[in-house]
Amino acid sequence: MLRSLSTAATGMIAQQLNIDVIANNISNINTTGYKKVRAEFQDLLCQTLKQPGAQISQGTNQPVGIQIGLGTRTSATARDFSAGSFISTGGKLDMAIEGDGFIQVQMDDGTTGYTRDGSLKIDGNGQLTTSDGFIIQPQISIPTNATDITITPDGKIAVKTPGAVEQSEIGTLTLVKFANTGGLSSIGKNLYVATSASGSPVEGTANQEGFGSIQQGFLEGSNVQIVNELTSLIQAERAFEANSKIIKTSDEMLTIANNLVR
Repeated sequence: MLRSLSTAATGMIAQQLNIDVIANNISNINTTGYKKVRAEFQDLLCQTLKQPGAQISQGTNQPVGIQIGLGTRTSATARDFSAGSFISTGGKLDMAIEGDGFIQVQMDDGTTGYTRDGSLKIDGNGQLTTSDGFIIQPQISIPTNATDITITPDGKIAVKTPGAVEQSEIGTLTLVKFANTGGLSSIGKNLYVATSASGSPVEGTANQEGFGSIQQGFLEGSNVQIVNELTSLIQAERAFEANSKIIKTSDEMLTIANNLVR
């Protein structure tokens, strides 16, 4: 069988996955805090027919060799954690992180998840939660009679209650960051979990020691750029088409060989 058949097939498989990644990016173009993903590829093992530097005769070495590549494969799907555009909402419980940092949430199984989605809510117990009801950590309870809520850039939350002259501080929203954010594992619902590749979370105060500041009344939009994604989609489509033509050409060559008349 011609090598080109299997080699081109690996190219088609790789571009199919590439298009899957691009499709997911485009589908999340309006997802709060979404970070785009990029497919990365590497070449497969080369088949060496003649080794470079091999001795030809006494005192003479082969200056170049013969190596035939066997295709490509996906090496990684890297997530880009660059900032998305800020969207002004005016919501008292909407917040965007300007810079590094994630909000901590307690998931149903008791483990901790991390998110950049700052569209916070209040549950029936007055606790701050995500849209899916995951409780923000550390836990912060909003009084039921609160008439105004203020979140400062360093994460301090204060409320005003009827009859009070000034606002009273009720808690501080801390952030965490990781040595390698690319090592976080996405589990859906705008949440990530730590892995051995990401390293352990480092907790700190917003707007201090390298952590981002909190901007109340804003949400961080997706960092997907539709023009870039459509350009990548066209490139992936053309690469898929080119590999399919190689398979077609290889098939025609085999057909010619099978139809040879002595």
